[in-house]
Amino acid sequence: MAANGPAAFRVTQHAVPGAATDPTTATPLFRPLTVRDVEFPNRISVSPMCTYSAQNGVATDFHLVHMGQFALRGVGLSVMEAAAVVPEGRISPWDLGLWSDDHVAPLKRIADFFRAHNGPKLGIQLAHAGRKASTLAPWMVKRGEKYMAGPEVGGFVDRVVAPSPVAWSEAMADPRELSVEEIQGLVQAFADAARRCDEAGLDVRTDDYGGSLENRMRFLVEIVEAVRGAWPASKPLFLRLSCTDWVEDSTWDIAAVIEVVKRVAPLGIDVVDCSSGGNAKHQKISLAPLYQVPFADQIKQAVPDVHVVAVGLITTAEEANEVVGEGKADIVMMARPFLRDSWVQSAAHTLGTEIAYVAQYERGRL
Repeated sequence: MAANGPAAFRVTQHAVPGAATDPTTATPLFRPLTVRDVEFPNRISVSPMCTYSAQNGVATDFHLVHMGQFALRGVGLSVMEAAAVVPEGRISPWDLGLWSDDHVAPLKRIADFFRAHNGPKLGIQLAHAGRKASTLAPWMVKRGEKYMAGPEVGGFVDRVVAPSPVAWSEAMADPRELSVEEIQGLVQAFADAARRCDEAGLDVRTDDYGGSLENRMRFLVEIVEAVRGAWPASKPLFLRLSCTDWVEDSTWDIAAVIEVVKRVAPLGIDVVDCSSGGNAKHQKISLAPLYQVPFADQIKQAVPDVHVVAVGLITTAEEANEVVGEGKADIVMMARPFLRDSWVQSAAHTLGTEIAYVAQYERGRL
């Protein structure tokens, strides 16, 4: 044990939380994965979840406690919520940001907590909300009301921008169309945010994009090149893609996504997070358990040098283990199950794999 005052006190950990005691006999879900110089103790990841708890983009005590629990519980990779690269790129006025150096120290505090617990990795999602910016937190919206965040609560509806001047819905702000100069400014903003991620001590970063191949390929390629140039070569770079719009007349489908992945992989993308939807209000999503796993599987088969993440209604240990065991994805990412219980420990027990606990939780073994 070491301490320089209560805030610096740490119990020395002698094992990596969530790592299999014997990786050679562990089920697929609990086998380690190495990407570049980063080793993840298992294939379990927490998806980025908006918590609407930041102040002017700055992480608060809530973020330390919310994310810190996943380090203690042995999640292989915990990805913090979308952090906007510019103020007007926030989903809500209470989102995280990385447009200022003032945002680094509070994030470093969280990263230091993860590092002190000997293995679980921390990532963050860099993003720009586009036409879906300046909204209220879900609990602030009553049924039937608009969910735009106005200036009275710190909103910025007059500064919402997008690739085209088309609103997401009548309940949200009317965006202004971005100029070519502004697009170039955003490329630099992503690169600057990546640099701040490294200064904060994060292990992984990820971006969120979607849109048509013809209109968005160049923008995406420029951002990947800029971010990879600012992000250390020893650390993985994840890319989150929407693999279909779930719109009948859309040209954005898995075939287009595969072409995008083939283009950006040589530029330094290590892992593709395979999501879907969220680009059109009239989307019709066919929800079912594991409904997005086929996207990850198809990308993995088409671009085998890239690792893939499967997401979407993966809830049980058996489902997650099957996805990894059958080679459909390298990592499974979940969100809501982690808000309900200690999913990693329960999954290890269900699958018959012994894993390490943080020293303080050893007596809680099932």
